[in-house]
Amino acid sequence: MKFMNGDVHLLVREPQNPSAFVSREIPLRVVKVRHFVEGLRPRRTKLEIPGWAGQREHRTDGNHEYVWHCLPFSEGAQYGIELFYPYGNELAVTTRDGRLILEGDFGPPPESGVLWPPFRNFGDNFYTYQILLDLNPGEGWAIRTEPHPRFYTDRTDTVPIAVPALLRNWWPMMFFIVFKSPAEGRTHIFRPGEPFAQIIVIPEEADYTLAEMGEEEAAERELKSRRIHESRQTLSADTHWTSASNTVFDGTYRHILRAAKAKKSAG
Repeated sequence: MKFMNGDVHLLVREPQNPSAFVSREIPLRVVKVRHFVEGLRPRRTKLEIPGWAGQREHRTDGNHEYVWHCLPFSEGAQYGIELFYPYGNELAVTTRDGRLILEGDFGPPPESGVLWPPFRNFGDNFYTYQILLDLNPGEGWAIRTEPHPRFYTDRTDTVPIAVPALLRNWWPMMFFIVFKSPAEGRTHIFRPGEPFAQIIVIPEEADYTLAEMGEEEAAERELKSRRIHESRQTLSADTHWTSASNTVFDGTYRHILRAAKAKKSAG
């Protein structure tokens, strides 16, 4: 990918000549960032392998299945912007006897005069972090806070749970982010350098409605579904494997997605 005259261009292979590349202009939305805490390190979310996304085990018979083996999850997890806990101390958030307890040594308040410590109880059922982060996705777009995808893979029940909230681009600063308090006796932990939340960029208006699918469209999609099912052995040739839990996988979705992306790139 490169920039030319202010436009974003992508180098893609020519379908008729795989060894040749051509430059195609693609629509790439730029999200502008302004933040006061360097350690937040906003970036496009990445799968950590090995790490919260699993171990680097190939799709081979007998291996354990991990979330990164599932392409819809992998794409969904990497769709947003991840934020990292920026402080050098660990913070433990616990609910005891119905009361929220925040335990962490943040030291003396900084000279900037910001609220300190930056975490606050919010009615016991929630708590807030004074994040002071500005993400501008552009006119007509918004940002939405969500739990970091490692929340869904965590087996310790210690990952913080960011509460969904939508901020439109005209609001100049995310002053705080809200988290759900842990259940009674549970503890959520913020560790230095660990991602604690994700932000996704979406249209500011949910300008869609639901309607029953017409007979013709429904029949067309049903036919497509049956064709995929009937062609599965061919589409997923050499990609079948059975995991350690005796679950059968194949690469049908991956192959179709690859073909769809190649078709789109070719124009």
